[in-house]
Amino acid sequence: MIAPGRRRSFQRRVLAWYAAHGRDLPWRKTRDPYAILVSEILSHQTQIARVIPVYEALLKRYPTAQAMALAPVEAVKAITDPLGYKIRGQWLHGAALQVADRFGGVMPQTLPELRQLPGIGPYTAGAVMSFAHQRDAAVLDTNVARLLRRYFGVTAAASARTHELWSLAAAVIPKGKGYLINQALMDLGAMICRAKAPRCNACPLRRSCDFRRERG
Repeated sequence: MIAPGRRRSFQRRVLAWYAAHGRDLPWRKTRDPYAILVSEILSHQTQIARVIPVYEALLKRYPTAQAMALAPVEAVKAITDPLGYKIRGQWLHGAALQVADRFGGVMPQTLPELRQLPGIGPYTAGAVMSFAHQRDAAVLDTNVARLLRRYFGVTAAASARTHELWSLAAAVIPKGKGYLINQALMDLGAMICRAKAPRCNACPLRRSCDFRRERG
């Protein structure tokens, strides 16, 4: 799907950019799958700056899935609802209940098991596998999808495009470096390859990007 030389260049440039410019986020200082699940659900459709204090408050109050499972859902939602998208508090509480009841308080360690938890789609499951368990699992959030679509010139119809982007997200992972490349792509998409006013001149991929070439 990708010429080997182009893939290596893509990987090298993205990882070098991330080493110099990656964001310092609290959930990047842990490998606890529960904490990472919390961060991913809280970050859904929300600016990161607003997520950080809620993430920290939630983990201080409920440091484990078991602790959250014992709490009333209303208490969890009281912390998460101010972020908007109020279903996320129910997802977190429901996931904690299942972890406590079905998995003995231990977060699932496979994609199929993670997908059984409430509110856990392919992106969140991949993020937990990649960021907590250090697996080379693909991660495709809005920012990563936009970057891959632009760089590789993906123009297929919606259903085919989604499949192609997931394939690309998996294909660009260097063996054993899923954590780094996924975090790098998320940051590059959020900070540089923005939906509006992309900062192409600051992008490490600008020389070989199909989107930049089309813009002239």
